[in-house]
Amino acid sequence: MRLSVQTDYALRTLMYLAAHEGHHSIAQIARQYRISKNHLMKVAQRLAAEGFVDSVKGRSGGLLLAQPAESINVGHVVRTFEDYGAFVQCFPEADDSCVVTPVCGLRHVLADGIDAFLRHLDGYTLADIVGDKARFISVWQGSGPTPTSRNISNIVGD
Repeated sequence: MRLSVQTDYALRTLMYLAAHEGHHSIAQIARQYRISKNHLMKVAQRLAAEGFVDSVKGRSGGLLLAQPAESINVGHVVRTFEDYGAFVQCFPEADDSCVVTPVCGLRHVLADGIDAFLRHLDGYTLADIVGDKARFISVWQGSGPTPTSRNISNIVGD
């Protein structure tokens, strides 16, 4: 299952804030992850609107977690940013234009798979996926493992 870029950026932003103390600017986070600042600004606005982060304006402002990392559920973050209601055309929220919908079992299989995926993510908090903060931060200081876009276990362990 593939997460949207918005969900990816939301999780990465939350992980960054969980690992680092204090306020951090969107520009700083975007630079560290080598991602689009403009896109991250939209994600940060939504994170703030949904109560995951606080946004402090001004010279020494920036983003910080609105609650402890131990209280932020990964499944909740993913549900907030993903729309699984129209996963395929036969889902009720989609246009339901598939001609075999009345006799097809795919909708239920996919819905069960999505539910299982989200239930699995519900078992983890932001603190769980960041793990050892010092090890996580070491990636940006050049002394840690090199992260890849496909293997986040390099950062958080198995």
